[in-house]
Amino acid sequence: MKVKFTNLYKLIPNKSKIIKKVNYLIKNSNFIGGKEVINFENNFKKFVKAKYCVSLANGTDALEIAISSLNLKKNSEVIVPVNTWISTAEAIVSNGLIPIFCDVNLSDYSICVNDLKKKITSKTKAIIIVHLYGIPSNISEVKKLSVKNNIKIIEDCAQAHGTKFLNKHVGTFGNVGTFSFFPGKNLGGFGDGGAIVTNSSQIYKYALRARNHGAINKYDHKFSGRNSRLDTINAAVLNIKLKNYKKVIKIRNKIANVYFKKLKNLGDIELFDLSKKNTHSFHQFVIRTKYRNTLARNLKKNGIQTMVHYPYMLNELKFFGKHKIYKAKDLGEKILSLPISEEHSLKEINYVINKIKLFYKNKS
Repeated sequence: MKVKFTNLYKLIPNKSKIIKKVNYLIKNSNFIGGKEVINFENNFKKFVKAKYCVSLANGTDALEIAISSLNLKKNSEVIVPVNTWISTAEAIVSNGLIPIFCDVNLSDYSICVNDLKKKITSKTKAIIIVHLYGIPSNISEVKKLSVKNNIKIIEDCAQAHGTKFLNKHVGTFGNVGTFSFFPGKNLGGFGDGGAIVTNSSQIYKYALRARNHGAINKYDHKFSGRNSRLDTINAAVLNIKLKNYKKVIKIRNKIANVYFKKLKNLGDIELFDLSKKNTHSFHQFVIRTKYRNTLARNLKKNGIQTMVHYPYMLNELKFFGKHKIYKAKDLGEKILSLPISEEHSLKEINYVINKIKLFYKNKS
């Protein structure tokens, strides 16, 4: 049996409906802006229960514009967890700010609050919370620190569509939340896409202009912005996929529960330790083992694709400067992402589990 890590074609629901919609947009030369994009922004803000949503060309632009909207003083420090995609830190640097890397918890790979307390200084002006793998961070504890120290909060929800902390959607706790609709995301388009959500009218108005060269209407330029607009075809695809998305989360949780049940106490494998009070969207299902490389090779020989998210911590990239990290040390050499998508059958998932069990049996 062969088990792909993901099959983007199989992930597309209502293919005939999407094709019909795309053909309609092409025939009407409707490619940028307009009703389709506005509909998606309205639908997505209702989905996350935010007052405002601004769609953008990609998730990195969402992060950069979100940070820029806070108008932080140049060379201010922004704290970010060390285990995340590079865009999170790049967006800080792109805004003329300094990234300060924070340790992560090994239970769920979220930002470590104890280390966060140590990293806050008088120069700290913002904290980026990353809800990695579709698992919510402990945002309530971070908010307490932010209020106490007058620090802004940006939530990176690129992997957390449908993720909730205590029944409230992530991205709505801080000043601004960002999302990515990259094709490989749980809610992905047919190309790059992103969005900002916020309850602040000031941030909303800034983002509207920032995505369109500083203008809302043509030739209405108030500042130097950028070209970062979600196209109508992607908006249409996302509108259709959003209607099916609750089913996606349900299937991913079902698969995750199978992994939890059958991989528990197996060898040296460490699993997520998650609160049942939260809603997890499981963009990735990550295990941790000192045998990561040999296990990955073994699974590959058996036709099973795996991935690593991520093979290094951001503090290991020298161009970000020197940063000490403790619990996350060597994490990039131990974590392994297993197949978990709504197109996977339980037969495929059990095949993966059985091969992992056989791997550890042969090691004993």
